[in-house]
Amino acid sequence: WLGLKKIYSITQQGNYLLRIELQDWRGNRRHIEYSFSLGGPSTNFTLQLARMSGSIPNALPEQAQLRFSTADRPGDTAGEPACPERHPGGWWHSECEETNLNGKYVTPRSRGRLDRGKGLYWKPKKGRYYLLKSTKIMIHPTDLKSFD
Repeated sequence: WLGLKKIYSITQQGNYLLRIELQDWRGNRRHIEYSFSLGGPSTNFTLQLARMSGSIPNALPEQAQLRFSTADRPGDTAGEPACPERHPGGWWHSECEETNLNGKYVTPRSRGRLDRGKGLYWKPKKGRYYLLKSTKIMIHPTDLKSFD
């Protein structure tokens, strides 16, 4: 990971898009892009998203202020204060079940709900879990011409 402080510093230089690329255990690759804003350390790196495009259903709330949380620094996760403890790895949780791209690496042989919830997964509101083999989270400026 590059680190939240460095990403925050980069995003203060202009407007950026967030692109998430996911690969499941069958080799299927999908992506989703958002316009986003990231708050600084004083806001627990609050993330706000607006979906732009993609080939996978959205699993993250849009226009909500999502605080980055970890087991030792829980955020205010919509009535789920133990969410970062139950789902390891730092993440912008709004509800414990929607997504975690920074959990443990769990293979498909792990069938138990508890194990699945600790792994890398993407779960749209009215959809099934996508247990993931790999993820990429990237940012790029909205105006690429300014970097020529």
